[in-house]
Amino acid sequence: MTTKYIEIQNVEQTFKTKKGLFPALRDIHLTVAKGEFVALIGHSGCGKSTLLNLLAGLTEPTQGVLLCANKEIAGPGPERAVVFQNHSLLPWLTCFENIHLAVERVFGATENRAQLKARTDAALALVGLTAAAQKRPGEISGGMKQRVGIARALSMEPKVLLMDEPFGALDALTRAKLQDELLDIVAKTQATVVMVTHDVDEAVLLSDKIVMMTNGPAATIGEVLSVDLPRPRNRVALADDARYQHCRKAVIDFLYTRQGHVEKVA
Repeated sequence: MTTKYIEIQNVEQTFKTKKGLFPALRDIHLTVAKGEFVALIGHSGCGKSTLLNLLAGLTEPTQGVLLCANKEIAGPGPERAVVFQNHSLLPWLTCFENIHLAVERVFGATENRAQLKARTDAALALVGLTAAAQKRPGEISGGMKQRVGIARALSMEPKVLLMDEPFGALDALTRAKLQDELLDIVAKTQATVVMVTHDVDEAVLLSDKIVMMTNGPAATIGEVLSVDLPRPRNRVALADDARYQHCRKAVIDFLYTRQGHVEKVA
């Protein structure tokens, strides 16, 4: 993975508040290679979601530039899909219809009805939810809802998948299952992924690179850790792996020792 795909150059983000200007991010420089899985980790208020929103094009930086495939990010685009902690499914639509809505928006002008249906079916199959296609969000579990959200994002064939704590609201067993499924999906699609997480083990298990943020306000990148673990990855096998433990210790040391224990980090 040597092809530079995402570039963040000298980015700052300041918000206007009732109490004056609030500096959320400062001096952000980062590159992400094509096909790389990058985790953003840090304490609450360190600007992880703010940075993800900038990559999604949902907000504009106060200073600096963000590039994707050598093009400036000036707004949302189908090449960058977002998965939020809240699945954001439309409750009156079925799982199939929620995904089909995104497919139609991206490919509706160039593809026929059969092709759009095939894309939707393929996305459902990718996350193992073919049997739940005609169920509505209120009829399925929280984990299944997140899988539909991931399927909806993947159905647009994005080059970049942006994930904001997608498993944060799930129980431990469901979260572990979806983490393993995400590893398989990324291996199949070769998507570039940037994911916000509070979970140290999740970051080490999934990532090629962990970007550790300093505490806010005016947060910046404190350290970038390369995770030199072979793929495919097996959580049971990695539990006793010295390289895994080294990475885990490095992240915990940064969060707890160098940045102080401002909150519990999983």
